Amino acid sequence: MKLVSWNVNGLRSIIGKGLAAFLEAERPDLLCLQEVKAGESQVIAGIWESLGYRAFWNSARRPGYAGTMTLARIEPIRATTGVGEPEGDAEGRVLTLELSDFFLVNVYTPNARGDLSRLAFRTRTWDPAFRAYLRGLDAVKPVVTCGDFNVAHEEIDLARPAANRRNAGFTDEERAEFSAHLAAGFFDSFREFEQGGGHYTWWSYRGGARARNVGWRLDYFLASERLRGHLRTAGILPHVLGSDHCPVKLELDIA
Repeated sequence: MKLVSWNVNGLRSIIGKGLAAFLEAERPDLLCLQEVKAGESQVIAGIWESLGYRAFWNSARRPGYAGTMTLARIEPIRATTGVGEPEGDAEGRVLTLELSDFFLVNVYTPNARGDLSRLAFRTRTWDPAFRAYLRGLDAVKPVVTCGDFNVAHEEIDLARPAANRRNAGFTDEERAEFSAHLAAGFFDSFREFEQGGGHYTWWSYRGGARARNVGWRLDYFLASERLRGHLRTAGILPHVLGSDHCPVKLELDIA
């Protein structure tokens, strides 16, 4: 089973930049999108069905902001939205599909903002609520959670750690919360295959950062520990353009 996650930074924009070609080339069974900034009525009717997918949405109440969407070639048992935290849930930040063997949780974690004005909400409210939600699911069946976690976990996960200390996405608080996610029974699938640096999923549009690979690894696939034996591969697709993020992928030996 092939899963892909991508912060598209605007669904309507990425549709015009080759999303259909990407789907045809990669043919994921499940594609989790973040920061879709749109609702179902704002895209061409039938576009996903024509590509062989069913679309599940969790749009933000605020138009043109945040939101998640999952495209599935597999019919889920059910789809649910949110984690029970009102502020984040209003922003469409979590969309869950229950499949026969595991839960797939698509997440767009709140950004702490450049002035860190949302750091307290992010680390004291959102992250603990999200983690509790994952643990509740994991008590039922294994969990795969993916998306833009808006944090570079370790120094190896960004090009310039020394210059970015106390910047949003690399504060001690955000990194500690991500560590707590792992300690709750989940593992970072990419690091099962790649221990080296220089692998990023987000680059600023400024200063030719992407061409120089001055980036951050903000996008992850985490999985329940008991899925470790089903892990086939995990990787990053930096060659795929169209957003300031690139897709990440996970393959499991689950049909």
